[in-house]
Amino acid sequence: MRHKIFTILLAIFLVAAILGCGGYYMVKDPASGNVYYTTKIKDEKGGAVKFTDEKTKTNVTLQNSEIKQIPKKEFKSALEVKE
Repeated sequence: MRHKIFTILLAIFLVAAILGCGGYYMVKDPASGNVYYTTKIKDEKGGAVKFTDEKTKTNVTLQNSEIKQIPKKEFKSALEVKE
């Protein structure tokens, strides 16, 4: 019983650490190939993720996504306006 509770708490902690606590993320929509950059990701019902794209300042909800934590330098570089 204790082992089961510990495992559940550890899983919750890891998900919170990856998705909710600061950091810089690149989120890819595999269906369209669009790439988004954000600092906060929220889990939605049914496995979707919701976040604000830092480039366009729009709210995005994706049912399927690939999320990768990236260094701050890469995040800042991706947001720079290219002329």
